[in-house]
Amino acid sequence: MADYPTETHRFASFDGQEIAWTEMGEGRPVVLIHGYFSTAEVNWIKYGHAAKLAARGLRVIMPDLRAHGHSAKPHDPAAYPPDVLMRDNFALIAHLGLTDYDLGGYSLGARTVVRMLANGATPDKVVLSGMGLDGLVATKGRGAYFHRVLTNLGSFQRGSSEWLTEAFLKTTKGDPVALLRILDTFVDTPRDEIAAITQPTAVISGADDYDNGSAKEVADLLPYGLFIEIPGNHMSAVTRPELGDALVEFLAG
Repeated sequence: MADYPTETHRFASFDGQEIAWTEMGEGRPVVLIHGYFSTAEVNWIKYGHAAKLAARGLRVIMPDLRAHGHSAKPHDPAAYPPDVLMRDNFALIAHLGLTDYDLGGYSLGARTVVRMLANGATPDKVVLSGMGLDGLVATKGRGAYFHRVLTNLGSFQRGSSEWLTEAFLKTTKGDPVALLRILDTFVDTPRDEIAAITQPTAVISGADDYDNGSAKEVADLLPYGLFIEIPGNHMSAVTRPELGDALVEFLAG
């Protein structure tokens, strides 16, 4: 596969905080939003997913969420109002002048996509990966787990789920204070608002991913939902070539 160059850019979001995004390829735009603790680099570039899309003639636009990656990591609680990630990504789409585009996300990125759709985003196609129904309609559940990890760093038994989460935080050089603030921004999306999403939507999930409830239930709730199961759990599915293959099949097929 060709080695596609990437370019990282920055802009001032709705409140002046700097948000970074990375691009790869040329053609039809697709905005892909990474998961919590992760980055555009880790979620989409490292394992070749973005390059597969670029090879099929897509312009892959990958923001780093507020408090993640190359984006601003403020500690002031005022910088984290409810739905701030949704607002940042609307600001990015406006900054780039996108009107005809596709939109996808993994885990927290998928939840952010759903918040955008519930608030008027108009992409043509949608990808929701690494996200089940519980994680959309009851966001507090998973947030409590991450709150426990972030407020007890260094105390977990080696090999435990919490220990592995903390290890991932270290690999992405995450800022615990800023990431803790993100948990205060989550907003639930009612089932009827999810059912009102009319775009063709691929719901992609690892076969052993139970972190946010059932992804199949999300697909079943959507009028035009397509459920795609790939190997892996919530963490490992991101590393699998099948994720990139599914993205290509749906977005460029």
